[in-house]
Amino acid sequence: MRCDRRNKAQQFLGKMLGEAGAAMSIGLVLLGDKCGLYKALAAAGPLTSAELASRTGTAARYVREWAAAQAAGGYINFDSATERFSISPEQALVLADEDGPAFFPAMFEIAAAAARDFSKVEAAFRTGAGVGWHEHDPCLFRGTERFFRPGYAAHLLPEWIPALEGVKEKLERGACVADVGCGHGASTILLAKEFPQSQFSGFDYHEPSLVRARELARESGVAERITFQRASAKEFPGTYDLVTFFDCLHDMGDPRGVAMHVKSALRSGGTWMIVEPFAGDRLEDNLNPIGRIFYSASTQICVPASLSQEVGTALGAQCGETRLREVIMSGGFSRVRRATATPFNLVLEARP
Repeated sequence: MRCDRRNKAQQFLGKMLGEAGAAMSIGLVLLGDKCGLYKALAAAGPLTSAELASRTGTAARYVREWAAAQAAGGYINFDSATERFSISPEQALVLADEDGPAFFPAMFEIAAAAARDFSKVEAAFRTGAGVGWHEHDPCLFRGTERFFRPGYAAHLLPEWIPALEGVKEKLERGACVADVGCGHGASTILLAKEFPQSQFSGFDYHEPSLVRARELARESGVAERITFQRASAKEFPGTYDLVTFFDCLHDMGDPRGVAMHVKSALRSGGTWMIVEPFAGDRLEDNLNPIGRIFYSASTQICVPASLSQEVGTALGAQCGETRLREVIMSGGFSRVRRATATPFNLVLEARP
C-alpha cells in the first residue's frame, strides 16, 4: 500500500514538474513572439543562437538561454551535431503564424494578464466582489483579440454565417448589423470586409478597445462602413437585422436583461447570433484540456467580470448549451438552436 501510494505521489510530482515548466515558459513564449524569434527561425531555417540573435536584433547570451529552454520544452528543436536550433512546420504553425488557425502565443498573453492581476482576483476571492474587464492588465485585451481572431477568420465566414437561416443572403443584399462586446473589432471587421453592401456598428463599454478597433478598421479599409461606439449590452442604440455576440454573453452581469434588450433591438425577421466557448452541460463533460483552459480563464477573468456588474449572474465560460438556452429564452426569445460548433466554439441562433 505504501509503495503504491509512493508511486502515485511520484507520478503526480512528475506532472507538477511539467506544470511548473509550462508556467515558467509564459514569459519565454512572449519573448519569442514579441522579439520575432519564432518567426526568424521559421523564415531562415536552422540557426545558431548567435545567428538568431543577429537576425532579430537581440542579445546573443539571452537568446542562447531562451533557445535552450524552448528546446527542452519541445517548442523548438536542437541539433547537437551542428549546434543549431530549428522550428518544424507544425511548431511554426502554432508559434509563428499569427494569421493561421492555430496561433497560440496570444493565449500566453492572457495567462500573463491573469498572473499580473493575481492580487485583484485574490481580493475578490476573499470578499466575493468582482473585477471589471477594464481593471485588468492591457495585455489581456490584446491577447484576447489575437487569440480569437484566427478562429473567427477560419470559421466565421465559411461556416458560421452560412449556418444561420437566411442571414448570409441578407448580408449580401445589405443588412444592418450590431456586434456587441466587439472589443478590438476582429469579428466586426471580418464581416465588413466580406459584405460590402451591409453597415456595421460595434459596441463595447471599454473605450481603449474601441480606439484600437477604429485603428484596425482604418487599416483594413472598412472604416466608412463601421461605427464603433461606447455602449453597454443592455443599452446599445438602434435596430438591426443581425445582432452578434462573440465570446462575451457569459461575461455579462445580467444576461437575461441583455437578451431582453437584444430582442427589442431586432427588426422583423432578425437574428441574434451568440458565439460562446464550447462546453458540455455537466462539469464532468468539460474535464479535458480545453475545459481546463476555459475554466481557468473563467475563474480569473469571466466570473469576476460578471460579478463586477449589476445582478452578477456569473454564468462562467463553461455554463453549457442548456443554461445558455434558458437565459436567452428567459429574455423573450421563442426559438434557440445550435447552428454549428467547433472544438472551441458553440454557435447559437436565436429568434423572437
